[in-house]
Amino acid sequence: MVVALAANLVIAAAKAVGGVLAGSPALLSEAAHSVADSLNEVFLLAALRRSRRPPDARHPFGYGKERFFWSLLAAVGIFVMGGCFSVFQGVEALRNGADEELSGYVAGLTVLGVALIAEGASLVRALYQARREDRGLRDPALRTVVAEDGTAVIGVVLAIVGMALHMVTGQVVWEASASLAIGALLVFVAYRLGADARARLIGEAADPELSDRIRQQLEGEPEIDTVEALFTMQLGLDSTLVAARIDLVPGLDSERVEDVLVRIKGSLAEAFTEADQVFLDVTDRSAQEARESPAATGERGGA
Repeated sequence: MVVALAANLVIAAAKAVGGVLAGSPALLSEAAHSVADSLNEVFLLAALRRSRRPPDARHPFGYGKERFFWSLLAAVGIFVMGGCFSVFQGVEALRNGADEELSGYVAGLTVLGVALIAEGASLVRALYQARREDRGLRDPALRTVVAEDGTAVIGVVLAIVGMALHMVTGQVVWEASASLAIGALLVFVAYRLGADARARLIGEAADPELSDRIRQQLEGEPEIDTVEALFTMQLGLDSTLVAARIDLVPGLDSERVEDVLVRIKGSLAEAFTEADQVFLDVTDRSAQEARESPAATGERGGA
């Protein structure tokens, strides 16, 4: 990721210098995009470092959600520094035009060509890393990198097409449209990344398939009669909170209950390594049914 940060900084500087010298709105939009990517690399480096801290007294469930927080900041950076600036450049080009000479077109297209190669290589490397790791794109940091690199490749292609059509036709509307398209693309990507980070920050349940497997494991325990309720929440990439309200089989010795619960928690931890926070609440279904009976609630038919 440090290599990606250094590459983004170099690409951003080249695009900015080329955009100023050429007076190209599309190239300036891509420069803003690269600056946003560079800032986001810093955010993601912070996410990787801070999310690995062990639990402590103030954060007993650990710091796994740090990844989601910094991913949210990265999405905001893409929206503000990339999307809004690109839209502004496109609108300004439509209003005031853009005076570019042949040398400006050549310099701009050269910079974009080099950027396309660099961004494409970065995208291939990120996709390879996603396939190599077990959690793949479930990692918000890696997913953000892939989204940024993919958006960068598309953005560079749009800028090249816009500059080329502007050079051929002499109509600035092509380059302005490219800037607006880049801005719209960045806003969309920022929204999707931000919505995903928001869902995880406010407490998203575990994957439905994982929840179903946990429920089946609990229902298969001989001491459990029924699973009244099951709640899960993602605390981090490899950390999931599991809270279950269970009803034990009738006639179970009260002195054995604690040993049974310890064994069930151990079985869950062994079967699901990500379920590192397990809480079991034993209910007395007969007492609950008595409380909900018509006699207790005063409904018609009660004594």
